[in-house]
Amino acid sequence: MVDLGISKLFECLSDAHLASLSGGVVTQSFSAGDTIFQEGDSGDGVYVVAEGTVLITALLNEETRCDLSRLRKGDFFGEMAVIDSGPRSATASVTEETVVYFVPREGILKLLEISPAFSLTLIREVTKRIREFNRKYVDEVLQAERLTLVGRFARSIVHDFKNPLHIIRLATEMLPLQDGGLKTREASTKRIFKQVDRLSNMINELLEFTRGSQSTVIMSPFNYAHFIHQFIAEFDEEVRDKGSQLVMEGEAPDLSLFFEPQRLAHVFTNLINNALDEMPKGGKVILRFEQKEHHLITEIEDEGNGIPDEIAPQLFEAFATYGKKQGTGLGLSICKRIITDHRGEISARNREGGGAIFSIQLPLKPTEPAPSTPKQSPG
Repeated sequence: MVDLGISKLFECLSDAHLASLSGGVVTQSFSAGDTIFQEGDSGDGVYVVAEGTVLITALLNEETRCDLSRLRKGDFFGEMAVIDSGPRSATASVTEETVVYFVPREGILKLLEISPAFSLTLIREVTKRIREFNRKYVDEVLQAERLTLVGRFARSIVHDFKNPLHIIRLATEMLPLQDGGLKTREASTKRIFKQVDRLSNMINELLEFTRGSQSTVIMSPFNYAHFIHQFIAEFDEEVRDKGSQLVMEGEAPDLSLFFEPQRLAHVFTNLINNALDEMPKGGKVILRFEQKEHHLITEIEDEGNGIPDEIAPQLFEAFATYGKKQGTGLGLSICKRIITDHRGEISARNREGGGAIFSIQLPLKPTEPAPSTPKQSPG
């Protein structure tokens, strides 16, 4: 026997209206795993759960299905497609032996015409359900986006850590060689310590990036020419191992700048590694310098494929990518943050004939805070 009174949707109806509606109701039984209707099916009626459990799901994207609601005895579903005459927007399936009452669309529309109480109840229940579904959907979307960001973040870390780990492995393989000699072992040990320090600095930068706020920068005066020559001496072997050359076009200015050597070296390391990735068959990475009245410009040029126009505006945004199979652009975002913390600017452009040029602009003098406005005495 059909008992629509188990649902709060129909509890406002008189016995006469219930009896009239029940005459067109069909009782349907389903086994665990069966589908009642799918997304895209026509909205031909409303369902009421008489026994068992019904699961309402919807596609979050092409690969992920989201559980929106789990319905039990007395709950109703399928009303939206009946009201707007559109296709089903979700899928209804059962998780156990389940019995439902199917109320044809014509009966629901007739009730909307003759019963204000039913119309008000339906509006309230639909509004409540939409709010619950929206909250659930937003939660699922945010969770999926978080997982996506974690995955992309992890790929970026792997990409950035691959080079120093590779160097550590090669240096470790050199240590036990009998014919290597003391100098070779000392050089290998030095390379290992250097790359461990490099990894430590990169981890610190990643932690700094995830904090999302500008860190306190403690800068001291350093000779820029000495910094550049030391960086090239330490990094040149890594460049040559990849079949490329690191070339200085003109001498680095022999002047004192305020900066943090480790953090600035991280910027150069990232940009040069990016350039090497763009030149798998080898090529030149050129460093050039130009001193202006108030700032110093350092350019890093490669002979790769250049920056695609479609990614250029987002090049320094987090997780942007410009052609790397595993890169996400997080490294360039960190570079921008480091240069910004140094009160400088970083930009990129394509060079004629192919390749990219990254330009770093640093102030010649430390930027001091603006003086406070003096208070005026009254009168």
